[in-house]
Amino acid sequence: MFTFSFFMTMGIVTTFFPLYFDYKGYSKIEIGLLYSIGPFIGIATNLLWGFLSDRYQTVKKIMIILIVGQLVTSVLVFTSNWFALLFVFLAVFFFFQQPVNSLNDSQLMLHVSSSGKSYASFRIWGSIGFAAAAGGFGLLLRHYGTGLTPVLCLLTIVISLVLAFLLKDARQSGKKMEFGGMVNIFKSKKFVWFLILIILMAVSTRFNDGFLALYMRQMGASDSLIGYAWMTSALSEIPMFFLLSKYGHRFKELPLLAFAGIAYSVRFFIMGFVHNPSWVILIQTLHSLSFGIFLFTAIRYMAQIIPDEYRSSGQAIFAAAWSSAAGLISGLVGGWVFDAFGGSTVYFIGAVLAMLSAIGFLGTHLLQGDDHWDESKMNS
Repeated sequence: MFTFSFFMTMGIVTTFFPLYFDYKGYSKIEIGLLYSIGPFIGIATNLLWGFLSDRYQTVKKIMIILIVGQLVTSVLVFTSNWFALLFVFLAVFFFFQQPVNSLNDSQLMLHVSSSGKSYASFRIWGSIGFAAAAGGFGLLLRHYGTGLTPVLCLLTIVISLVLAFLLKDARQSGKKMEFGGMVNIFKSKKFVWFLILIILMAVSTRFNDGFLALYMRQMGASDSLIGYAWMTSALSEIPMFFLLSKYGHRFKELPLLAFAGIAYSVRFFIMGFVHNPSWVILIQTLHSLSFGIFLFTAIRYMAQIIPDEYRSSGQAIFAAAWSSAAGLISGLVGGWVFDAFGGSTVYFIGAVLAMLSAIGFLGTHLLQGDDHWDESKMNS
């Protein structure tokens, strides 16, 4: 239930925040700047809250603090009419919002490892929540206007806060983290190279996250059609998560990540040629082959190479690369390219970056193999 509600908030932030800021009269460059400050803040805040979660062996209490912070700062975001103030308030909002995704994944992975259940059986509720927000709220906004966005966002945050108090903390016991282990994580050249390839792929997909709504709006799409596009992508993840949960162990992680990069490249290359927004919904089904495969495989890879006592920190580092660093680059570069050359060019650049990442993952697999780190080295 918590995963469902939190991803409903993510659905609003990803799908309708750009439209809301566009409705408020901000330019594409200003919207790009607004979206870049969140990832910039997220680089530090993911690591900070992940470290605190590992240090004090609690996920639940940290998440409650973060969601309370989201609730307070979202009110400031929606009541601000000056760009400078909005920029500051949105930065603080993202300070509390960015780390919850990685902490929730940490909570899920710790529960899965102790219960023997499947990560996919919980994570699909995130996809369903995102789809419900994108589709259902898109209909509401179509009938009542984009100005309803703040009410919907505050509602989902309040629901998440209530459910957070009902969670069972997965970090009440176990070995306490020592900071030296974190240093060893960063010392691994293999891990650093993995993060570089992740960032390449992530910049391409963050182009889509940040500018899909504006690209479709440029083609004349309504809020509800944009919502359906996001709903389609979220629902397409579900069968892929189940398939990988059942059969994914038969395949090596790095070739799967390379395949995801190729799927991203094909998807965004096609997007660059689209002129009818209705076609975007069909193209969004490729989300299952790109993001669906990527997320499940990357989380599985991280679970195998990071010890449990560093789980939140490992997820935080991954989130800082995947969401924050890549989001900062895509927000700044994507906003400028969109304004100067149009949305198609943004997607063509994304296609090239995804293909470079795919080549990197495949080349790494062929040159080094797909062997996993020895955890004893991590703890030495």
